[in-house]
Amino acid sequence: MSIKHIAIFASGAGSNAQKIIDHFKDQQLVKVSLVVTNNPSAGVINIANKENIPLLVIEKKRFTEDGYIDELNKHDTDLVVLAGFLWKIPPILIRAYPNRIINIHPALLPKFGGKNMYGQNVHRAVLDSGDKESGITIHYVDELYDHGKIIFQAKCPIEEGETIESLINKIHLLEHRHYPEVIENILRPQTP
Repeated sequence: MSIKHIAIFASGAGSNAQKIIDHFKDQQLVKVSLVVTNNPSAGVINIANKENIPLLVIEKKRFTEDGYIDELNKHDTDLVVLAGFLWKIPPILIRAYPNRIINIHPALLPKFGGKNMYGQNVHRAVLDSGDKESGITIHYVDELYDHGKIIFQAKCPIEEGETIESLINKIHLLEHRHYPEVIENILRPQTP
């Protein structure tokens, strides 16, 4: 059985990237083969270096033009995993990896998605809405922000007096618990 290779795209600290790397560290069938970032000072760079995973720092113009597809192919990428990556994925990359790019969103799509709906913006919108629950959505990536087919959702209650910080902590727990498992399920060979 051949190894499945993951490329993790991240723009920030990389806590989800670390959980994914840890999850697959001792597995024979899945390997994190590349970490990609658009932020030369992202914390995820330290994670890639510490874990001895090849790192690619990308720039916007080339990403839009060719999606760095050659570099992804050099690392035998089977699945592109967005883990807090803040750039929109260009159509050329979506076409090269149809149904093989996934994203995690810190709210229950289709609500609270779209342009500029990331980080604290999402959690503020959820709290301002008066909704009684929030959660995470893992979905395939298409040409629109936070739009592709939903793969998995997990929910958490919004308590009286919930703050952005307390909601972020709840969402991180859900992300760290579920994202590696969902990735594994996507890559696991399907039995007929």
